[in-house]
Amino acid sequence: MNVLIASFLEYLALEKQYAKHTVTAYKTDLLSFKDFCETEYDIENLLEVHYPIVRSWVVYLVDLNISNRSINRKATSLKSFYKFLQKIGHIEANPLAKFKALKVEKKVQVPFSKKEINKVIDAIDLDSDFISIRNKLIVEFFYSMGLRRIELVRIKESDISLSNKTIKILGKRNKERFVPILDSVLETLRKYLELKKQYPTLENVLFITERGNKIYETLVYRIINTYFSQVSSKVKKSPHILRHSFATDLLNAGADLNSVKELLGHSSLASTQVYIHNSLDAIKKVYNQAHPRSKKKE
Repeated sequence: MNVLIASFLEYLALEKQYAKHTVTAYKTDLLSFKDFCETEYDIENLLEVHYPIVRSWVVYLVDLNISNRSINRKATSLKSFYKFLQKIGHIEANPLAKFKALKVEKKVQVPFSKKEINKVIDAIDLDSDFISIRNKLIVEFFYSMGLRRIELVRIKESDISLSNKTIKILGKRNKERFVPILDSVLETLRKYLELKKQYPTLENVLFITERGNKIYETLVYRIINTYFSQVSSKVKKSPHILRHSFATDLLNAGADLNSVKELLGHSSLASTQVYIHNSLDAIKKVYNQAHPRSKKKE
């Protein structure tokens, strides 16, 4: 592998502490661009790349029917790579400085309704075995805390304070945040911890499999997808949609945007604002009921 790319990937993994799958995605994008430069321009040294080559590469990807969203992601990988090369003094100007992201249609993520979520929880409540209680707790954690899938998998028993009713969450780039535990969720958590004692494990983690191993992300996805496929006709039925439901329902109930930002573990409000569109109907309803010039008040 190219020495410059290898150095950059090491920087992402060790200094930026990016997740393994994220580093792999960067690697794939950069190696693909390197192949393009060698094949189309006979350039092996990535330090020799200039903007016209980048523009040609974008056209090449468009011709391959790669979506604008994917092209923008690849360009972001490339831009970060050359920003790194600037930082260590290998180049003076970033060849992607002039690149403007391609327009993409914003995909509206439709959250689960409260009715759908309650149906799932009620259905799980029909059983009281270890797996059922674990799965119920997973659903409740996602919906009551707005967790990412990787965050749920990482939770350790030592992160939980039953007395303070809080839990420490390790977010992106190892950023910690504390999230409150609802009393109803606390009840499920106590049941789960009691049943978990029957499954000795060497892993210092909260969620485990029947064999006592650390739960993994694909299993978590499968659990959520399986349950919600039974009650919802929505296209996407994933843990991330439960995160959307968490944020949407809080905003609909009048929660402050900054508070939701902190609970979600976002670094900026821009990330949190994507959830606002889901609460627009509720905002319009409050507006029409409250504004003195509203016809509904006449």
